[in-house]
This record gives sequence, structure tokens and C-alpha cells, in this order.
Amino acid sequence: MNKIEISTPFIRLDALLKLAGVAGTGGMAKELVQGGEARVNGEICTQRGKKLYPGDRAEALGVMMEVAADGDS
Repeated sequence: MNKIEISTPFIRLDALLKLAGVAGTGGMAKELVQGGEARVNGEICTQRGKKLYPGDRAEALGVMMEVAADGDS
């Protein structure tokens, strides 16, 4: 599981996919999400602007990510 630290209150799903390196571009992230290839907290999510907060988990293309507040261990 990749822990992705953010310094803001939330991160959008498409931005998380880019930050984690799952999607190389915003267009690729959009296609993944709208194609039903992304899950948030275990459920398929087709909203690329979905807000994820520390503690939320996402998965796409076999990569698992957990959002963490900057500085959390």
C-alpha cells in the first residue's frame, strides 16, 4: 500500500492518481476514472473530482493508495 501524504485538507481522485504515478497525465487519470478502473474505499468511483481525505483508500491498475495528512507516520 502506497501512503500518499497531502498538505491540504483533501485531494481529488484524478490528482491522487497522477501524484501516485498511476496516471502520467490528467487525461489518462480521467480515462481511468470514467472507465470504472478506480475504486475509493472499496467501491468503484467514476467521479474524477471525488474528494479524498486522510484515511481514504483508493486503488487503480492494481496500485493501492492511502491518503495521509502530511507528517502522519
